[in-house]
Amino acid sequence: MRTTRRAFLQGLSAGAAALALPGCYSLGRQEKKMPPNSRQWRGFNLLEKFTDRQNAPFQRDDFWMISDWGFSFVRLPMSYWCWSTPDDPFVIDEKVIGDLDDAIELGEKHGIHVNLNIHRAPGYCVNPPEEPMDLWTDKRAQDAFKYLWNYFTNRYKGISSEILSFDLLNEPSGVELDVYEDVMRQTIEVIHSSDPDRLVVVDGMRYGRDPVPGLVDTGVWQSTRGYDPMVISHLHASWINRDTWPEHISWPHEENGSHYDKEWLKEYIIDPWMPLVREGTTVHVGEWGVYNQTSHEVALAYMADYLDLWKAVDWGWALWNLRGSFGILNSGRSDVSYEKIAGGYELDRKMLSLLQAG
Repeated sequence: MRTTRRAFLQGLSAGAAALALPGCYSLGRQEKKMPPNSRQWRGFNLLEKFTDRQNAPFQRDDFWMISDWGFSFVRLPMSYWCWSTPDDPFVIDEKVIGDLDDAIELGEKHGIHVNLNIHRAPGYCVNPPEEPMDLWTDKRAQDAFKYLWNYFTNRYKGISSEILSFDLLNEPSGVELDVYEDVMRQTIEVIHSSDPDRLVVVDGMRYGRDPVPGLVDTGVWQSTRGYDPMVISHLHASWINRDTWPEHISWPHEENGSHYDKEWLKEYIIDPWMPLVREGTTVHVGEWGVYNQTSHEVALAYMADYLDLWKAVDWGWALWNLRGSFGILNSGRSDVSYEKIAGGYELDRKMLSLLQAG
């Protein structure tokens, strides 16, 4: 595949002007003010470059399976440590970036949109360890962040937004809204100064939960999450800072006098985004799912309510993950009768069927 990458990229650049996002997202700033809904893009997060400890090529099998099952979207959450270092984030190892070229080629081949997301950026990551710089206060970190997105912009310039989009930063937290908006706006301007039609996505505030109204005028999409209430989605997850967990988990769920159900999800998770939607912002759910310690029955009931709500507002989504403890392959659940499929995978057929219907 590596031998054909240059021709692939050149071919996409030559033909990209004829392609347009489903609906109207195409040429010109005026069309961007009324983007289409995101429901056509439903799929999975692929984690090969989620941390530098793995830093593996993306798997060809993932793309054909995702397409064969009827999905059309992958989000690639990536750590910049895979191709750079905190000491010098301006130096990029292009051999590693070649894996991204391959993923875009696989996406184009199988009819799957590829969304590049920086999960660990120079100066910020939602996960430990802490970055040596601070993206919100350190000019060098901001310069490195914009440099990275400028690099991707120019590398993939001309590839249609039908095929490729940029999700700037995963799950911002610990920053004032106006500071976050300013850093994102500067980065959007860097991208659109070179590639005005590139589809850009920004994550909501408070780990993706809250809308970012100050960026409505930029025409970007916004990415939210489907993890609340965390007691359902992250039961016994070691990385969640919680001293105790309830002995009994159900859906709907009662805890400490609070009642969590489908109506709660609509009121507290969906409805806060609707004012931005009415202003023309498209919303996509960049991550969601249920950790494998929640019973399968409860997980499926909870997921079904989210899927029904997102269908009603035409939002697409990306499950975290495809393979692993939130996914439909090799998830390690103790209460699932897995189906053995090609490649040695164990498939959660019930969850797959739910996602296909949603």
